[in-house]
Amino acid sequence: MRGDPRTFDPDFKGPVVNRSCTDVLCFIIFILFIIGYIILGLIAWVHGDPRRVAYPTDSQGHFCGQKGTPNENKSILFYFNLFSCTSPSVMVNLQCPTTQICVSKCPEKFLTYVETQLLYKNDKTSWTYYSQFCKSPFPKSDRSLSQILMDDDCPAAIFPSKPFLQRCFPDFSTKNGTLTVGNKTMFEDGKGKTRNAGELRAAANRINKILDAKSLGMRLFEDYATTWYWILMGLIIAMLLSWIFLILLRFTAGFLFWVFMSGVVGVIGYGIWHCYKEYNNLRGRQNSHFTIYDIGIQTDISMYLQLRQTWFAFMIILCILEALVILTLIFLRNRIRISIALLKEGSKAIRYVPTTLIYPVLTFTFLSICICYWAVTAVYLATSGLPIYKIIAPAGQCKHENKTCDPEIFNTTEISKACPGAQCIFAFYGGKSVYHQYIPTLQIFNLFVFLWLINFVFALGQCTLAGAFASYYWASKKPEDIPPYPLFTAFGRAIRYHTGSLAFGSLILALIQMFRIVLEYLDKRLKESQNNISKFLQCCLKCCFWCLEKAVKFLNRNAYVMIAIYGKNFCRSARDAFNLLIRNVLKVAVMDKVTDFVLILGKMLVTGCIGVLAFLLFTERLPILIEGPSLNYYWVPLLTVVIGSYLVAHGFFSVYAMCIDTLFICFLEDLERNDGSTERPYYMTQSLLKILKK
Repeated sequence: MRGDPRTFDPDFKGPVVNRSCTDVLCFIIFILFIIGYIILGLIAWVHGDPRRVAYPTDSQGHFCGQKGTPNENKSILFYFNLFSCTSPSVMVNLQCPTTQICVSKCPEKFLTYVETQLLYKNDKTSWTYYSQFCKSPFPKSDRSLSQILMDDDCPAAIFPSKPFLQRCFPDFSTKNGTLTVGNKTMFEDGKGKTRNAGELRAAANRINKILDAKSLGMRLFEDYATTWYWILMGLIIAMLLSWIFLILLRFTAGFLFWVFMSGVVGVIGYGIWHCYKEYNNLRGRQNSHFTIYDIGIQTDISMYLQLRQTWFAFMIILCILEALVILTLIFLRNRIRISIALLKEGSKAIRYVPTTLIYPVLTFTFLSICICYWAVTAVYLATSGLPIYKIIAPAGQCKHENKTCDPEIFNTTEISKACPGAQCIFAFYGGKSVYHQYIPTLQIFNLFVFLWLINFVFALGQCTLAGAFASYYWASKKPEDIPPYPLFTAFGRAIRYHTGSLAFGSLILALIQMFRIVLEYLDKRLKESQNNISKFLQCCLKCCFWCLEKAVKFLNRNAYVMIAIYGKNFCRSARDAFNLLIRNVLKVAVMDKVTDFVLILGKMLVTGCIGVLAFLLFTERLPILIEGPSLNYYWVPLLTVVIGSYLVAHGFFSVYAMCIDTLFICFLEDLERNDGSTERPYYMTQSLLKILKK
């Protein structure tokens, strides 16, 4: 199982130069999938129409607000009879069983068709205002209500509304604890009935959740619109900080480690102090003694921040985290010294191959291209097809309901006579062609190839960096014997000879990730119908595949190092890397995670510095230095900056992580190949030999 140790080879001088293409079959399959992916994008581009996402669509399938059409200045969708809509989801999906037209603005007052007839002789402005919510303008309101409703030309009544998601929704509000619409609790529905605001809300069904989402969504959008340049500036500063820390790590790894440690402890300590201060300031304030359980689930996060219990919980969590960090540093202090020395050795490697620090930019570019292509293709696939119209009856008692229909001739068919009140309304986009029937399958293909490409980009970066750092390690005299342009040489070798091997490793990961996505999808779809046994089995499967993904990522990472050095195929490289690590399992256990811990501290410090600055800025606590923006929820841009800063720092520190992993693999190979004698000298530096032989 452990395999045979490496033997001395006098001709081995580092990464093998004379190579051949590996895993050719997987390379061919990978290229075919990419060609198919490009063809899929072109087909989706021809058939798709993203305007269907950007613009709402009326009952005739026409876009509201589209330039160059009669609806250019009518960008909002208006529903004739909201009482016939059974739920907000039906309205958002444009399947409410009522006529829908495009309007330039939503109604701002109560008005019925009958009222306009009564007022027409003395006040024609009411009819002029009312007629803009009809299918087409009428010169005067001389038609009866029954005729208007039968022809479905105008609504029976209009109510005060406001646009949301480019659709007119009732203008609900609360007055003295009573639900109102346009400051009225009772109103006429235009058909001789008196309605109240509660009935309109009940007809819309759970409309309050959409209105809450409206308020929250608009405020979040306003916050992002106000702070986008601050967020961008924070990410740029995070990139510069990561770059500076890596450069300084070349010279003072030990000093910066203790700075990292002090910074992390200090940031958490500041958090503890701030939580205690807020907890103490809320003492005696009204309602601050309430618990989170008392107020329940709220969309306004600031309500939780007004409770003492919230800040007390934050303080306890941060205290536990602070204690864990300090205890870990105390008990691992000796191993940390070893890791610092290894980081210094990695610093030397990056000093001689400085171009590796800019490689994360190339990885980010490749990832951005893959993500954009996947997103655009998914949108075009989702908007492919022709308008499909279906018969919808308000009473739901028509035997022809949900059948397809043609709106141009529907009123002349027998169906309209057999089902009074039934309408032929636009439902969705689709078709009966082979392409339209397989759109869900094409979306799955789009997602799978996307995962494959993303993992391939990561694999290419790992193999390239491993090849560059291996060239440094196996140079007998550093830096004289380091080959010129090691990063570009390693990148060229990986692309020219090992695309198939990298695609093979990426394919395995993509299959595992795809299976995990399927499990998550099934869990969401079958959540209500699952019993305890099926839930338990599903949790076990999720856990197993999560562990499998982590294990495969670890093995792939080391396999790519072996590919970069020896140029063998993926399976053989993975086997050799696994056997090498098994033969040196104690060294791996000591070095691997300790080094990761040191690098994680660096990420935490960068993220913490940016997070604290963003917190002080967005909470307007730096009025002397700079005036912060006025926000609805300061945590929205704050979380965006913190998460983005961590991802930026992760990209730069991953270079160091790959450097140390490569040097460690090369060190183990060096120990097996050579014995330090004159005939078989070690390639490692004497300082590294002393450290890792302890």
